Amino acid sequence: MNIPQVNQLKSKGIKVIDPQTTYIDQSVKITGKSIIIHPNTFITGSTEIKDECEIGPNSFLSNAKIEKNVKITFSHIEDSHIEKNCIIGPYSRIRNNSKIGKNVSIGNFAEIKSSNVGDNSNVRHYSYIGDADIGNNVNIGAGTITCNYDGTEKHQTKIGNNTFIGAGSMLIAPIIIGVGAKTGAGSVVTKDVDDFITVVGNPAKIMDNA
Repeated sequence: MNIPQVNQLKSKGIKVIDPQTTYIDQSVKITGKSIIIHPNTFITGSTEIKDECEIGPNSFLSNAKIEKNVKITFSHIEDSHIEKNCIIGPYSRIRNNSKIGKNVSIGNFAEIKSSNVGDNSNVRHYSYIGDADIGNNVNIGAGTITCNYDGTEKHQTKIGNNTFIGAGSMLIAPIIIGVGAKTGAGSVVTKDVDDFITVVGNPAKIMDNA
């Protein structure tokens, strides 16, 4: 990054911690104020960043739309849209036209590909979410995988609002998990789950509450 470009950003209220290790394309639109860009960060393409965001360190953004008050740390975002008040990272990857809703946390070693994550949902640890449509207020437990590829074609997973996906769940797409449903830790879910039903086991079956 050259000095005139740094000065231009500073005049807009943008703080670049270390210009020597930061790269920002001329095509990037940093339209907000009170933005902090940390070292070893690369921002390219048609990326747009709005108010009160904190980007980096060690992050890569390409063709990303970042709304207000988003924090991105040690993460890779490409061709995707992050809504306001999100926390991304560390070590997250979001790609292929994914959309992350408001107040969402995408955490350690989570990958989101060609998916929508609804408002107030969390994908915090070691998960792969591919070709999925996730509702609002959903908790995705650590180690969850949407098994979207059958060796020939990709398939979609749909998860309703207010669901709880237990740690280590394997969701074998195509599949629908209903509103308010739950999967137990380690469940292998091969069939659709109705609203407000809890399934457990391999293959997952309705939990007997007796």
